[in-house]
Amino acid sequence: MTVDEVMRTAPVIPVLVLEQEMDWSALAETFVEAGLPVLEITLRTPLALDAIRAMSKVEGAIAGAGTVLNERQLDQAIDAGSQFIVSPGLTEPLGKAAVASGVPFLPGTANAGDIMRGLDLGLERFKFFPAEASGGIPTLKALAGPFAHVRFCPTGGIRPDTAADWLALDPVLCVGGTWFVKPGDDLATIGERARAAAALAA
Repeated sequence: MTVDEVMRTAPVIPVLVLEQEMDWSALAETFVEAGLPVLEITLRTPLALDAIRAMSKVEGAIAGAGTVLNERQLDQAIDAGSQFIVSPGLTEPLGKAAVASGVPFLPGTANAGDIMRGLDLGLERFKFFPAEASGGIPTLKALAGPFAHVRFCPTGGIRPDTAADWLALDPVLCVGGTWFVKPGDDLATIGERARAAAALAA
């Protein structure tokens, strides 16, 4: 699977910061059934790698690791079964290691220099992060101008009521959303949010 295929699978990639124990397989199944099979599990909590191990085995799920900061975390994420890798920024050591591994890689960018460094590594797909704090839609439109073949997954500050505005932009293939799993939620509630987000593809 290529990073382009990952980004085109669903309009929204749930960005999951998992802070409490759950049935990870059931959580992944909930998203798959709702139409959001691409799941970014951030390496911000001690539960992340175990969750990736479980979710990556769920039929139809495409489980990846987010907040990957260095080569050590890249190796850990791949060993856990990550099917794609997302980072908040782009460094040369991480970029080269990710490219060499062959795993679909979506590095974070917020300016033209970031994008140019990625292009030097052969990358044309990026996370625009943090999307709203970096200037929102006007900034992305301005950045996209000089880079006609580059496509983005804006993430950071995007809400259910603004996601469609981002998805309407030609350079945007999908968006990342953090609103799906909140403390105390049951799977039915998470599923409702996921189905509403999946419907943005219509």
